[in-house]
Amino acid sequence: MQVLEETKKPDQILAPIKIEVKNVNFGYGETEILKDINLQVREGEFIVLMGPSGSGKSTFLRLLTNLEKPTSGEILIDHLKLTKEIPDLAVVFQDYSLFPWLTAEENIVLALKKKWKGKKSKKELFELAEQYLALVQLGHAAKKYPGEMSGGMRQRAAIARALSMGADLLVMDEPFGALDPITRIQLQELVLQINQTQKKTVIFVTHDAEEAIMLADRIVMFSPGPPGKILECIDVPFEKPRKRDELFESTEFTEFRDYLLNVMNKGIFEKLSQSEVVKDGGGI
Repeated sequence: MQVLEETKKPDQILAPIKIEVKNVNFGYGETEILKDINLQVREGEFIVLMGPSGSGKSTFLRLLTNLEKPTSGEILIDHLKLTKEIPDLAVVFQDYSLFPWLTAEENIVLALKKKWKGKKSKKELFELAEQYLALVQLGHAAKKYPGEMSGGMRQRAAIARALSMGADLLVMDEPFGALDPITRIQLQELVLQINQTQKKTVIFVTHDAEEAIMLADRIVMFSPGPPGKILECIDVPFEKPRKRDELFESTEFTEFRDYLLNVMNKGIFEKLSQSEVVKDGGGI
């Protein structure tokens, strides 16, 4: 299977670069967490990060959101190097991160207040909150508190809050990992729709190969860590929009899923082999 950084048709106009990661390394003391990370992401791309636990995917997101600083190298968003300020992006985590003492709409209004900084009235902010809740099919639950909502509803509210911030870049760290299969599929479809209709650039972490294939334009496969490295950047060869039933029943899907798993497993086996070499060399 052909694997390239970017496989674009000669007559296809490339979107501008949204994110550029140049020779990034990160660690604590002598412990390397990420090594030699290089990546370009174009506007509107849906990038999925895959790899075993401990490969540095979530750490990479912390660097991307400016919660951590690279040991060396640099990260640029919209051609600007990250500074002390959090870049213009929205983040959705697995644990929803909603304030339990606020209703769904109040959680969104809180984000809107920060965005508009007194430029809109309270009534206008609540009207906007209603619009974003409707966008994620949660208008009926505007007055509910997080404790009164299911996991899927809470995650929809978290996505609505992220969208309300108006950022072009959406960062999602295993946002559907704790959800039941049906709700997970519904939210996958929702995020795909947001990516395509609102032209959001999405960076999405998952351990699920099928989820990655359904969502991604490209899959960035991380090696086992430490240190985590990028093994391959793999173009997903299925055009969007993708019909789940037809895609999952095809031989091409099965072959591509197996290929992804083989890439990840190969990285794991190579890491284990290196560990054995270290042990043997150390006289263990």
